[in-house]
Amino acid sequence: MNIVLTGSLGHISRPLTQMLAKAGHTLTVISSQPSRQREIESLGALPAIGSINDVDFLTRTFTGAEIVYLMEPPISPAQMFDPALDPYQYVNDIVKGYKEAVQRSGVKKIVHLSSIGAHTDTGVGLLKFHYHAEHMLKQLPADVSIKFMRPVGFYYNLLLNIDVIKMLSKGFVGGLMALQHYGISGLIGGQRGVVASNYGGDTMNLLVSPYDIATVIAEEMGKPFAGRSFRYIASEELTCNEVAAILGPAIGKPYLKWVAISDKMLTNTMLKQGANEKLTKGVVEMGAAGRTGVLYEDYYKHRPVLGPTKLKSFLPEFAAAYNK
Repeated sequence: MNIVLTGSLGHISRPLTQMLAKAGHTLTVISSQPSRQREIESLGALPAIGSINDVDFLTRTFTGAEIVYLMEPPISPAQMFDPALDPYQYVNDIVKGYKEAVQRSGVKKIVHLSSIGAHTDTGVGLLKFHYHAEHMLKQLPADVSIKFMRPVGFYYNLLLNIDVIKMLSKGFVGGLMALQHYGISGLIGGQRGVVASNYGGDTMNLLVSPYDIATVIAEEMGKPFAGRSFRYIASEELTCNEVAAILGPAIGKPYLKWVAISDKMLTNTMLKQGANEKLTKGVVEMGAAGRTGVLYEDYYKHRPVLGPTKLKSFLPEFAAAYNK
């Protein structure tokens, strides 16, 4: 098949490119970075260098494709400090361009990287932009079939905790939490090692390997397309305490704990550090949704078979980053 992938050679698109190339598909990988061209070619794909905000470029690249894989790049650390950023409009503009390019190019099959939380636009904070993205793509003509992939939090989001775990203090130390799609990093650290957010302890912290996401996407591309469907993707169903217990020994902190702080403390800390107000509100509400279980309600109604790549396989990468 002729397949076009967005996402350059990111955490999901790289293994997805490798899997699809191995299966013999004709691939085009979109990247905004000319420096990626040779690497994309080395993986057996054709590079298309350009911006996903350029609808004419997308239309040319999508034309002739049997399937396109669409994803919205996460908000960058620099954007988090931009007071003018509207995170919901940021995603809306990208999806609007995708929609127009799909219509103009005649593509009939889409696999879209969505997220847990996309089932509603109420009470899930920042994740509601995935609901709006799905809703916008569903407005495409009925002969365009779409599969929405809804993964849970990525393993690599846990790397955002490293600087905080290293902090030594008596009590709480302020630190800026960071966000990647739908994961929250640790905020405070102590001598024995502490991860914290506005959820923690025995709260569920569902996690997934990007490799398992790529595997599911490749699998879905090989199945028949009909109408619109969704599929949740997860590798581990752990509590925050269980996550900390797995990570801690790998970095010499066997007593690492994941504690919960108040929504107010998280909000005040983020705003004090200069984080965008809309992002702050969305992130705090997202964490609260995880704490109350609202975030996971639809997931458990459509619970997937867990992927084979467990958190322990991520420990060498986590420890290497911690010890760097």
